[in-house]
Amino acid sequence: MAFIEWLKVVVLGFVEGITEWLPISSTGHLILTDALWPLQQSAAFKEMFNVVIQLGAILAVVVLYFRKLWPFHSKKLRAKRSQFSKTSENRVVCRAQRLCDRYCDMDKIVMWLKIALSCLPAILIGLPLDDWFDEHLYNPTVVALMLIVYGVAFLLIERRNQSRKPRISKISKLTWLDAALIGVFQVLALVPGTSRSGATILGGMLIGASRGLAAEYTFFLAIPTMFGASLLKLMKFGFAFSSTELAVLLLGMLVAFAVSILAIKFLVGYIKKHDFSVFGWYRIGLGLIVLLYFYVIK
Repeated sequence: MAFIEWLKVVVLGFVEGITEWLPISSTGHLILTDALWPLQQSAAFKEMFNVVIQLGAILAVVVLYFRKLWPFHSKKLRAKRSQFSKTSENRVVCRAQRLCDRYCDMDKIVMWLKIALSCLPAILIGLPLDDWFDEHLYNPTVVALMLIVYGVAFLLIERRNQSRKPRISKISKLTWLDAALIGVFQVLALVPGTSRSGATILGGMLIGASRGLAAEYTFFLAIPTMFGASLLKLMKFGFAFSSTELAVLLLGMLVAFAVSILAIKFLVGYIKKHDFSVFGWYRIGLGLIVLLYFYVIK
């Protein structure tokens, strides 16, 4: 494969690493990048690549937030008191409670159960409609329109929240209903250009979560969501990689991982002092430029 093609892979990895976490649509940017500077691979491979490359970005979350995510601990770190309000009289249940007290952080396990609940709507809708989305929605026009629509949404919601105090500032305060509602918003991200992080952040803020919490929950929710989406695409592709295709995929994931580390740190620091309005204006501007290019200039 020519050097210029490897350079395209690096650029795509760079684009993925930045846009996966900023609420500006990673899939949309990958589609636009490939439309402007196409990678010389089959359409089936590029469809799979645009999703599976996100595993590199997801690994960055696991590395940065491992302590907050890992739900097990050693006996030395177990809680001094039982994590259960009442010890069960049933011997089997009682033993299970003691085992959890010794090795499990129940707050984190409950967090993962809520994340699993948030994943359900996308699974129920995304699985049966995956081929339809790929066939009808993966194009620059849809991406541009969704960039604009959700850019406007960010501006309106930020204006709405100026005089409101967040109801939820910790993941432990998220209710099961809150988790389910955020999952419903994640379904919107099945349309390219929407942004998975953008949809779930908007959803979190609408139900009363702080910006920081909405972003953090989005990071965590991405882990099972993108692992599942990547597995689906790999199964459809057939795991039948040539040596070049495998190298392209691994390089894209490696670049996405390295860039994601920086992007996540940037976003966490940024939202401590700023709102998401700048991303709303960026989305609107980019969407208009894309429409202008594909319908007027090209």
